[in-house]
Amino acid sequence: MAPVIPASEVSKHNTPSNLWIVVEDTIYDLTDFAPSHPGGQDILLRYAGRDATAAYSAVHSASLIKSTLPVAKHIGTIDRTNIPSDWTVTPAEPVSSTTATRPPPLDSLISTHDFARAANLSFPAKTHAFVTSAATDLHTYHRNSTAYSQITLRPRVLTDVSITDTSTTLLGRPVTSPIFASPTSLGKTVHPDGEKALAQACSELGIAQAISTSASYSLDEILSVIPRVQVNGKRKAKIPVFFQLYVDKHRPNSEKLLRRAGELGIDALILTVDAPVPGKREADERISAQSATVSPAVSSPMTGASASNDSKGGALGRVMGKYIDPSVSWRDIAWLRRHLPEGTPIVLKGIQCAADARRAVEMGVDVVMVSNHGGRSLDTAPATILVLLELQRCCPEVFDECEVWVDGGVMRGTDVFKALCLGAKGVGIGRGMLYGLGYGVEGVKRYVEILNDELETTMKMMGVTSLDQVHPGLLNTLAVDHLIPTADDHPYAKWRPRQRSKI
Repeated sequence: MAPVIPASEVSKHNTPSNLWIVVEDTIYDLTDFAPSHPGGQDILLRYAGRDATAAYSAVHSASLIKSTLPVAKHIGTIDRTNIPSDWTVTPAEPVSSTTATRPPPLDSLISTHDFARAANLSFPAKTHAFVTSAATDLHTYHRNSTAYSQITLRPRVLTDVSITDTSTTLLGRPVTSPIFASPTSLGKTVHPDGEKALAQACSELGIAQAISTSASYSLDEILSVIPRVQVNGKRKAKIPVFFQLYVDKHRPNSEKLLRRAGELGIDALILTVDAPVPGKREADERISAQSATVSPAVSSPMTGASASNDSKGGALGRVMGKYIDPSVSWRDIAWLRRHLPEGTPIVLKGIQCAADARRAVEMGVDVVMVSNHGGRSLDTAPATILVLLELQRCCPEVFDECEVWVDGGVMRGTDVFKALCLGAKGVGIGRGMLYGLGYGVEGVKRYVEILNDELETTMKMMGVTSLDQVHPGLLNTLAVDHLIPTADDHPYAKWRPRQRSKI
C-alpha cells in the first residue's frame, strides 16, 4: 500500500536534485525526469514540492503521468488532513488582449467559416493563438486555401444523381467519407474531453481518426471510447485509427509508444516528416509571452506541451517541440518497422515534392501524405493541392504504388472533391476539427457533416455518383499550371555552391 505523506514533507523536495510534485493526490518523483523534460526543467521547479493538479489537468489527463513514469517514481499519497493554504497552486485565467464571449448556438453554424468565426469569439486568447497560428508571414497558410479557389470545376450534366455515395476505404478499411481527422495536439485546451470527444464523434460518423503523440489523453484512454469490432480476426476499433509519431530524442520513449500502439491494434503509424524543428509561429509566441508568467495552466503544462518564456517568446508550439529528434532520416523507416507489428502500414506525413514522394515509394511506405503542417512549419512552402499536381505531373506512378492523402486549407466540400480528382484517397482536417471540438462531440459531428454534405452536393452537380468516378478531367487547372514544377531541379538556374577545399 502506498504510504501517506504529509504536505510538510513534500514541500522539502523542491530542488533540481530532489524534485517531487503532486497530481491528483499522488506524489511523483521527477528528479531523474526533469533534465530531459521537453518543456525544460524550470517549469517543473515552479511546482516542485507543491500540488500541480490544476495546471496539469488543464491540458492532460492525470492518468498520463501515472502511465508514463515508472512505478518506482510513484512515491505515495498526499495526506490532505493538514495542507497549508498557500501550498496548492491554482492557475490564473489567461491574460487576453480580447475578451472571449459565449459562442453562437451550434445550430446557427452552416459553414466551416462559421466555426472559425465562433472559435475567434469564444476560444481563450492562448488557445486561439495555438490553434490558428502559422509560420511567419502566413503565406503558405493562406495559399493552402486560396489555391483551391484557383482550380475550377468542369461539370458533367444529364446524369442520374438521385443516389450518391461518399463512402470509400482507407488502407482497406471502409469509411463513410474520405474526410478524416488529421492529428492535432492538446485537444484539452479546446474542450475538457479533448481527443476523447473527437474519437467519439469520429466513431459515430464512421470516419477515420489520426491521434497525435501530443494528444491530451493517452492512446489507451482515447481508444477506450471507440467500440471494438472484429477485423480480419483481430479486435480493432470500429473506425480506422492511425497513430502519429514525433520521434523523441530519447528513442526508448518512442519505442515504448510504438509497442503500445501496436498492442492496441492501430491501423497505421503516421511519421510526421515536415517538422524536424518547430516553425516560428509569431501569434503563438506573442500571446504566450503576455500570459506565461500569470497563467501556468496555459504556459506550462506538465508534459512539455508548453513552457515559460525565453528570449524568443513562449509559444506552446515551439516549446512543445523541444523533445523532437531533428536527426530523423530515411533510414529510420526501418527502425519504425522493427518496433511495430509486422505489416503495420507506415504513412509519411509532410511530403511536399515529387522527389520525396518517389523516394517514399522506393522505401515501401504505404501512404504518401501531402502536408505542410497547415502552414505552421515553413512559410512559402507550396500549397498542398499544388503538390498533388506536381505528383501528377512528375511521378504519376506514385498514385498506383501507394495511397495518397492530403490535408491543409480544406474549407469546403468542393475542396475535398478537387483533392479527390487529383488522386487523393483521404482528405484530412486539422484545425477545423478543433473548431468543431469547441462544441464537444456534437460540434465535431456538425462540422464534418457540413463538409460531407457539401461534398455530396458537389458530386451531384458534377454528375458523379461515387468516388471511383472522379478524375483530373473534371478540373480546370490552367490558372495554376505555371506554378507546377516539371522536374526536381530548377528549370534553368544550374548554379551550385563551390565545395570548400579540404587542404
